[in-house]
Amino acid sequence: MKRRGALFILSFAAFFHLKLFSKNGRSEKMKEEVKTEKAPKAIGPYSQAIVANGFVFASGQIPIIPASGELNSGTIEEQTRQVLSNLGAILEAARSSLDKVVKTTVYLQDMNDFSRMNQVYSEFFKPPYPARATVQVGRLPRDVKIEIEVIGLV
Repeated sequence: MKRRGALFILSFAAFFHLKLFSKNGRSEKMKEEVKTEKAPKAIGPYSQAIVANGFVFASGQIPIIPASGELNSGTIEEQTRQVLSNLGAILEAARSSLDKVVKTTVYLQDMNDFSRMNQVYSEFFKPPYPARATVQVGRLPRDVKIEIEVIGLV
């Protein structure tokens, strides 16, 4: 049993050595920051998105209009469209797209908005749909109705 464990550890270490180091022995970039002017700027110590290991992890977006920095304070449908448009711009900057999204998390201020949000959401995502969690939260930044984060393939 000890021998199998030692072989596993050696195999695991060899695999990560190959993943972490290029042919010349120098470490490769583990993560890449994504920035675009076509989506709201990060307003804190976070990135719009990070690309790592073939995935793009996009930070939660709220319905801010990138050109003006103003909040889209419209209906849940209008806010959902704005959020998904912002995410589309971030994914594009990451060499990805909404078609490559594998997981979303939707944060709603009011679960009664679920069906109206879902109707707009289905305009942006086509089968096979990403895996998704939707939760009602106590409060969202700037008291918006919705925030969405995504994970996609690059």
